[in-house]
Amino acid sequence: MKQNRSLFRRFLKVHFLFIFFPLLVLIFFTAFVPVSNEKEMNMLNLFYFTVLLFGFIIVAFVVSSWLFFLRLRKRLTRLQEVMSFSANNNSFPKSISVQTDRMDEIDQLGSSFNWMIQQLEYSRKREYEEELLRHRLIANLSHDLRTPLTILRGHITRLNKKSMSFEEQDSLAEMNHTITRVGDLMDDLLSYTLLTSGKHPFHPTSTNIVRLVRASVAEWYPAFEEKEIQLDVDLPTEKTFYWEADPKWMTRVLDNLFQNILRHAAEGKYTNIVVDVEKELIIVADRGLGMDNSSYEGGAGIGLSASNYMLKKMKLKADFTSNENGTRVAIGRVNLKLTQK
Repeated sequence: MKQNRSLFRRFLKVHFLFIFFPLLVLIFFTAFVPVSNEKEMNMLNLFYFTVLLFGFIIVAFVVSSWLFFLRLRKRLTRLQEVMSFSANNNSFPKSISVQTDRMDEIDQLGSSFNWMIQQLEYSRKREYEEELLRHRLIANLSHDLRTPLTILRGHITRLNKKSMSFEEQDSLAEMNHTITRVGDLMDDLLSYTLLTSGKHPFHPTSTNIVRLVRASVAEWYPAFEEKEIQLDVDLPTEKTFYWEADPKWMTRVLDNLFQNILRHAAEGKYTNIVVDVEKELIIVADRGLGMDNSSYEGGAGIGLSASNYMLKKMKLKADFTSNENGTRVAIGRVNLKLTQK
């Protein structure tokens, strides 16, 4: 069983000897040692002896106190250095050595610190294992659900070839739309899982933002035209700016925004895409029912989470402003205040 010892008690024991032991020696000397010549041992010599003795006591007390607190400071500094190193390097600190036979307060603190490290390492290992299990489960679930959805779509296609009433055709069209929506949600979920697990590599580079937005708008233009959405684009022709970003990730962020407009804000029939070179902003706005609409909340959450994750990795952020008149998204640097235009 470990025996505990107190620094305060040890300090008192050591300094008790320095203070009271010389006094006891002086009392014993004056009481029991006979004086051979009283003329030689007069009061003045006794005073000098007493002063010298008390001077020795004071010096010994100061020296012993200094050595005691110096050793105490070294132990505390060693513990502080271990904690500071872990904080500066974003890693768990290493365990510190403690005296296990007789532990004082500092050894007890070090033992508690070592126990905390062990618990943190165990929690991190368990969290990592749970994260792998969750990613594997989502990937397998997304894969397994594709087969029944494909079968359902096949039956719908077969039924469409038969003569049916308009109500039955509308029901089949709604079923087909729902299957497509579920498939898209599964794709978003799988994409987000792979993204957060590091399966999609991140390669930041100096990216021409105006050129990237122009290419993305040109790619999505036929889809907006098919939905009869008026596309109001304001892209500079001569000026531009550069972000240290992954072009593929930025394209996926824009794809997610444009896809959400087609899915949830197409009834507004209007989309505004602006690149503000002076403020270094990408602004995408629509005239849909807003993000409070149940349809938007039900289908855009996973995609927006993936977009926010990618933007955060690229040290960017998206500011959403939404009401019943539409939704506005402004993408800019993290340290930039995204004011509404």
